[in-house]
Amino acid sequence: MSKIEVDAIDKQSGSTLTLGGSGTAVTLACGATQSGFGRTGTVDWQTSIKTSTITAVNGEGYFVNTTGGAITANLPAGVVGAIVSFKDYAQTFDTNALTIAANGSEKIEGQTFDLKLNTEGLGVTLVYGDATKGWQAVNSNEIVNVQKFVTATGGTVTCSGDFKIHTFTGPGTFSVSCAGNAQGSDTVSYTVIAGGGGGGGSNAPPGSPYGAGGGGGAGGFRESKSPVDSYTASPLATTAGLPVNSQSYPITVGAAGSAGPAFDRGGNGNSSTFSTITAAGGGGGGSRNIPTGPGLNGGSGGGGGSSQPSPAPSPTNAGGLGNTPSTTPAQGFPGGVGSNAPYCANGANAGGGGGATAVGVSAVQAKGGNGGAGATTSINATPTARAGGGGGGAYICGSSGTAGSGTGGTGGGAPGGQSAGSTSSEPGSAATVNTGGGGGGGSTTGPDNGPSTGGAGGSGIVIIRYKFQ
Repeated sequence: MSKIEVDAIDKQSGSTLTLGGSGTAVTLACGATQSGFGRTGTVDWQTSIKTSTITAVNGEGYFVNTTGGAITANLPAGVVGAIVSFKDYAQTFDTNALTIAANGSEKIEGQTFDLKLNTEGLGVTLVYGDATKGWQAVNSNEIVNVQKFVTATGGTVTCSGDFKIHTFTGPGTFSVSCAGNAQGSDTVSYTVIAGGGGGGGSNAPPGSPYGAGGGGGAGGFRESKSPVDSYTASPLATTAGLPVNSQSYPITVGAAGSAGPAFDRGGNGNSSTFSTITAAGGGGGGSRNIPTGPGLNGGSGGGGGSSQPSPAPSPTNAGGLGNTPSTTPAQGFPGGVGSNAPYCANGANAGGGGGATAVGVSAVQAKGGNGGAGATTSINATPTARAGGGGGGAYICGSSGTAGSGTGGTGGGAPGGQSAGSTSSEPGSAATVNTGGGGGGGSTTGPDNGPSTGGAGGSGIVIIRYKFQ
């Protein structure tokens, strides 16, 4: 065998250098290395089995044993053409997953999320393409079953364990950059509450019938809990959640219904919206019986007002209808009925506004009706009641009356304006902001102490929650 020893081999002419003849294998000797040929699209598999955190290196493949627990692999900085591979050594990825984390803000499959391999026996080879898509699987079916989670921005963002919570107390945009998948999360939980109705004003002009204003109805209450979520939802929640796409969703948060002026109804609240979900504004509370006595319809209905016709009582003033327009489950309940009484006889008291889970209480001889109860949900990680109805106002003839206004329903509903034995006309209280509560009805002490206004409703709120890891 002949042996040639030289420092370099170069071509004599042209642009091609040929080593060996047809059918001849050119072999590097044991221990020799090559450079300048570029990678062949494969990795050099490491012989040591990995059982703890991996700092991956370009061009290397790793057998990963997660028998003892989950493991994280940190990818190298992305360089076009960089390649790494991972294989489930002990068939335990389904029990203890391998999480692959990109370097800094670099992407995996075009998204800024950690790649979680949780399928038994899975192997994956990742190649860095560019900054737009980052690391990508070279075989299309290698990461079909990998978890992807919803990723979004917008509103005030807080976390509770593995869940993110986006709270909108005013208009905004919920922008989804990754819609996730069924292995991770692809639906969101939501609570959408509209603005509550304003309480009705009282009427007490000298020499004319006296009366009180009805409580405002709560804003409509809509909730759905994602199947993968774990919080304690309200009794009104469905269990489907809402699928999302990678797009922007405008958020509308309903404004509060205006306070009823003297002698007139309160204003209806405004709707809140998220995607296909709309919650209707609460109905305004009624005032005197003709023509503004009945409460208005809405998500929950406003309470009926009251009056003192002379010499005989006129028909009662109806509460407004709730769940208008109709949803399933119902987004709210009707308001209570206002009562009328003969001139200067206690009992001309107004009905309470409807709440998310209960009808507003009708007025009785002794007092105005209480607002209907709201609903309690822990979607924001804390049990919180919202969408309570406003309390109905009362009429007290002189300072010896025993009547008093109704209380507000749990969940931000405001009380009516009169306490038993009061000697002055008192306005209804305003509902708590961002609860969708109804405003309290205005009250009157007679004779001739003048009218009072109702209280404004509470503005609405939109809360969105989803699993993010």
